[in-house]
Amino acid sequence: MNLVIIKYNAGNIQSVLYALERIGLEAKVTDDVEEISGADKVIFPGVGEASSAMRYLKDRKLDEVIKNLTQPVLGICLGMQLMCRFSEENNVHCLHLFDEDVKLFRNSEAPRATEAKIPQIGWNTIYDMKSELFHAVPERGYVYFVHSYYAALGTHTIATADYLIPYSAALHKNNFYGVQFHPEKSADMGERILKNFVERCY
Repeated sequence: MNLVIIKYNAGNIQSVLYALERIGLEAKVTDDVEEISGADKVIFPGVGEASSAMRYLKDRKLDEVIKNLTQPVLGICLGMQLMCRFSEENNVHCLHLFDEDVKLFRNSEAPRATEAKIPQIGWNTIYDMKSELFHAVPERGYVYFVHSYYAALGTHTIATADYLIPYSAALHKNNFYGVQFHPEKSADMGERILKNFVERCY
């Protein structure tokens, strides 16, 4: 298995590598176009700010590389958000691999008088899972989130979480998958999801 992690200014690459090692997998971290394009599976991580991340990708032509990949790709956290159409985080147009937009959590938009800390930091449940990515993952199991922005529910939603409002915990379209949570920090459930991506997503 030729597994590649896209190297850019993401903050969680080492954590993803450690999580893969725990389940017996090795991955190469690279920004080389040929190595990324030739991989069997690609992981697109991310912790940071959307507009600067998109600028970094464009400067190195990695945005076009990602959009043209035909093998399975897994975006994590900011990586998933960058795969969406648009982000309110400094109003940036993203890769548009998913049709969903990324919005800021706002207490004022909750359906009832609810106050919550933003960003969401900690464990939360996911439900309505609809993909082989979640094979053997229990309904309303807990995974770890750290984010102030979220992808709205839409046609590509394959798992849902609630924080102020329901939102996309995961997305899928064609060969592209994305998770808002951090599987690399989500203990056994996260490791199962990473293993499912490698073994079951095509």
